[in-house]
Amino acid sequence: MSPVQAAQALALPPEERGQALLRLPEDQWFDRKSGRISGRDLADVLIGFANAEGGLVVLGLWGGRVEGIGSISQRQNEWRQASADFTVPTVPARPRVVECVNDVGKAEALFVVEVEPSDRVHANQKDEVYLRVGDENRRLTFGQRQELLYDKGQASYEVTPVEDATGDDLDQDLLASYAAALNHPDPARLLQARGLIDRRDNLTLAAVLLFAVHPQRWAPEASIRILRYRGTQRGTGARQQLMEDVRIDGPIPLQLNAAQEAVFRLLPTRRALARTGRFERIGIIPRDAWLEGLVNAAIHRSYSITGDHVRIEIFDDRIEVESPGRFPGISDISNPLKVTRFARNPRIARVCADLSFGQELGEGIRRIFEEMRLAGLADPEYRQTSGSVRLVLESTPIDVELESRLPPGARDLVRIVREAGRISTGDLVESSGYSRPVVVKQLNALRDVGLIEWIGKSRKDPRAYWRLKRE
Repeated sequence: MSPVQAAQALALPPEERGQALLRLPEDQWFDRKSGRISGRDLADVLIGFANAEGGLVVLGLWGGRVEGIGSISQRQNEWRQASADFTVPTVPARPRVVECVNDVGKAEALFVVEVEPSDRVHANQKDEVYLRVGDENRRLTFGQRQELLYDKGQASYEVTPVEDATGDDLDQDLLASYAAALNHPDPARLLQARGLIDRRDNLTLAAVLLFAVHPQRWAPEASIRILRYRGTQRGTGARQQLMEDVRIDGPIPLQLNAAQEAVFRLLPTRRALARTGRFERIGIIPRDAWLEGLVNAAIHRSYSITGDHVRIEIFDDRIEVESPGRFPGISDISNPLKVTRFARNPRIARVCADLSFGQELGEGIRRIFEEMRLAGLADPEYRQTSGSVRLVLESTPIDVELESRLPPGARDLVRIVREAGRISTGDLVESSGYSRPVVVKQLNALRDVGLIEWIGKSRKDPRAYWRLKRE
């Protein structure tokens, strides 16, 4: 879920607000809690968000119902003081009460707490440290806590003030389109709300990288370079196989748009089953796989490493995406699917999510694996050097019959399931536009090849749903 969706739901009329918030999947930036939660337990949730990328907590939604907080409004003071009373150092949180209508049509209220990402590591009174990872709040071990301290030192680089940068250096059209995406009336105040302006009104490095007309003035290597080679080797000297070299500058959102177009143009194709149900020429690597790799590289790279840029190398049989900066220390690179989420640049990540780049940043690596497996290709490979991470996506087929076993439209259903997190058969019928018999046939085929799974107590369980199969 993009953070902007929660903001849009909160902007709806009170009679629609609660149900809209219930429909949103809980994820990296959004959580729902019962109005019966204690201030002490709420504090742990706030700690997890502050130590990660910030987020929004809504109290008064539980068990698929809009409960509201009217009958327990006496806890409001406890919730408002939760960060001051139970977090060390105090988590900066902005609480407010919004109107809603509960499940029986009566006027009610919800308690909303917005948390910004912090440059410090926060703990509770028991000295326990939590980190928001996807839709979970994880308690860190002592070793993970130490690594988080180191990583927070890196994360603070994006908030470095750029004292000689002013509002005149920003792309006003890009900034206006960002404000419009969030339905915000004042772009300048929005920059401040997103932590892109410091207390002295200086633009931060994150603001410059995101919105400056030419951010390379301050960060010369903040670019994306796309290299297309002939064959499967780079070659050296006179035998170098480089066919095209594209360097893309500008602010990150425009870089990502331009890089997508360049990779799409330069990528070799293969004959395979397309969404139409016919065999056509498509890219050797699924678009969603290499695009997620590209977006992750640009958003999560280490901008403090000034001597290198993001590189996309395209060969006849693979794509390699290299990003400056190693995985965070709390990650286990030996098992990429188990990598603990930690954004090196949480403010950049938040803005890009608002603009619908990397809408599922919390599941980025998993999504790449899913797309490669769905295409019947080898699993992605992550290689870590002393100063970078390289993602290798090969066109080597693992199951050459997989695509032929899937009915037309099955890939579309996988994407719908992934974006929803969990979704019923009826909602899939409505979202896909296919008839129910067709959808059921597609779902059964996807389940049989191990891509999705059905969760329910019985065939008539009204709460049953489909989700991507977990490892």
